[in-house]
Amino acid sequence: MKSPATPPNEAERLAALRALEILDTPREERFDRLTRLARRLFDVPVALVSLVDADRQWFKSADGFCFAETPRDSSFCAHAILEDDLLVVSDALQDQRFSDNPFVVDGPRVRFYAGCPLTLSGGVTLGTVCLMDNRPRDFDAEDRRSLRDIGQLVVRELIAYELATTDELTGIPNRRAFMGIAQHALNVCRRARKPALLAYFDLDNFKTINDRFGHAEGDRALVEFSAALRGVGRETDVVARLGGDEFVALFVDTDTAQAAALAQRLRDELDRARAAASCRYPIEFSVGEVEYDAARHASVRHMLEEADSAMYVAKRSA
Repeated sequence: MKSPATPPNEAERLAALRALEILDTPREERFDRLTRLARRLFDVPVALVSLVDADRQWFKSADGFCFAETPRDSSFCAHAILEDDLLVVSDALQDQRFSDNPFVVDGPRVRFYAGCPLTLSGGVTLGTVCLMDNRPRDFDAEDRRSLRDIGQLVVRELIAYELATTDELTGIPNRRAFMGIAQHALNVCRRARKPALLAYFDLDNFKTINDRFGHAEGDRALVEFSAALRGVGRETDVVARLGGDEFVALFVDTDTAQAAALAQRLRDELDRARAAASCRYPIEFSVGEVEYDAARHASVRHMLEEADSAMYVAKRSA
């Protein structure tokens, strides 16, 4: 059995998948009706919406299949997400990648597989909508077009999930998405014994900006701040807009001294952007910071509450 390769944008792909907060959610009719359609249209015993996580594939919808998830290293779909188009395996026993796969020689005895990658904007592929049969079969050009069509319908449903976890104005994750992604990042830090720091930001004098220059200018300030915050963060950090003029960032493998340097870089970036745009006002902020302590912080929610309190102390003392 050939293990699937890792996509070159794996970190970005997993971040996008977790930002959806769709993993391990209950079955939903909007996905189930598409797997029922696929199963009936192609006359196959199994149709799945499969999402490929770090070490497993998890099924948002599984029509004709009894597993909720399977290991990634034996997954057909982990191969399919590497493709630009469909992956079609007419007879798995004749394909060296899968001929001794445990799901081919045992279990459901898969012989035929066809998977359509589920690719969102930005080129991240989260999984597949796929078909399986326990007998070899052909898959002609019309079949391929039809599976692509169903794939696009599934992508539309995933985009609906994406919109529900993205702040419409700034384009960064919202509170809901942050809670899921940041908790996963904290779990990783705990296992790896790495430090982490949560910073809670609140824009200073934001009401004044709205009152003096109008709400459109207030929106511009929020967009400018979110862009600067993303710019100083690293790929492994998690930033989000909590609502209004409040933002949050979880900096992984970061201590208080490093966070202070990041905050100064953020102020410098905001000053640079202000000068470049000849802006009439500064974008300033107060920040409360909390270092992760596994003994005190049972979840990211506890850190958020503590950082919120620290931010208000910082704002009153400014």
